[in-house]
Amino acid sequence: MSAASPKLICLGNPLLDIQATVTEEYLNKYSLKANDAILIEDVTKDPRVKIFDELLGFPDVSFIAGGAAQNTARGAAYVLGPKKVGYFGCVGKDKFSEKLLDANEQSGVVSLYQVNETVGTGKCASLITGHNRSLVTDLGAANHFTPEHLTKHWDIVENAELFYIGGFHLTVSPEAIVKLGEHAKEHGKPFVLNLSAPFIPQFFKSALTKVLPYATILIANETEAASYAESYGLTCEKTDLVAIAKEIIGVDPKKTVIFTHGLEPTVVVTSTTSSTVPVHPLDPSKIADTNGAGDAFAGGFMAGLAEGKPLKTCIDLGQWLAKLSIQEVGASYPKEKFTYSA
Repeated sequence: MSAASPKLICLGNPLLDIQATVTEEYLNKYSLKANDAILIEDVTKDPRVKIFDELLGFPDVSFIAGGAAQNTARGAAYVLGPKKVGYFGCVGKDKFSEKLLDANEQSGVVSLYQVNETVGTGKCASLITGHNRSLVTDLGAANHFTPEHLTKHWDIVENAELFYIGGFHLTVSPEAIVKLGEHAKEHGKPFVLNLSAPFIPQFFKSALTKVLPYATILIANETEAASYAESYGLTCEKTDLVAIAKEIIGVDPKKTVIFTHGLEPTVVVTSTTSSTVPVHPLDPSKIADTNGAGDAFAGGFMAGLAEGKPLKTCIDLGQWLAKLSIQEVGASYPKEKFTYSA
């Protein structure tokens, strides 16, 4: 497979992660929760935009090439190897996008960036308290991705075998997601959508409703599942993951829903079955940072799917990669190459 034709295509919002350890008082200062994701929609009015500059003065501040779907792309490439994963997103023409390009090159991801020359590369503040993280995001250039960029690289889309969509991109270009979804549906290619954050079904329900029919697999965690249930007025208990999944699947026999649940077993529901897959145990003393664990799970899962592995093996591979990732700082993977074995 050539460098121009990755097997797996990911679409999302490329961001430079600025990470630091903060106190609960700092979170309270900006009315943030310990484990949440907030999107800054107007940088001229939202006081939380100050966080990006303030974190620069924290003693343990670090910079990581991020954005949820890009983390997933790097995770999939960790398993699949170089040039097998391509990533679409929009960045600015600045030093931050150069860092992102370099990180993808080092990770073996093919960068397919749309470059906006008037808006800076997006940023995400990752505020760490214990094993929790609160994310505050300014999308910047990531907010300017257009479907036309896909058209320019349509040969790559046509050569791809499966697609992964970060739910955060529903805030940017649902049209681009639908464009990929229509292609995937027409050609019978797996199309995986991750809800990514509770605010997606809450505040971007219209976009989600447009895109959801194309998803052959939906990935979310238990908080996002509850948010979906509330937003769509489901009558089942918000903690009943199987019932929520069945509502999402409806009468679509091709759709599968996967709900991760922290240290609890991952819930897997198809139109005819429901089951669970246990997480990989890890001594708590070895946990360095749970930031990006969900992205790592998705990366391992997508790698397994790209290799044609059975569904439960794909999920187990996702758990395996998440276990490796949470032993690293940030949404990262070991420099040493480990190999998965079922």
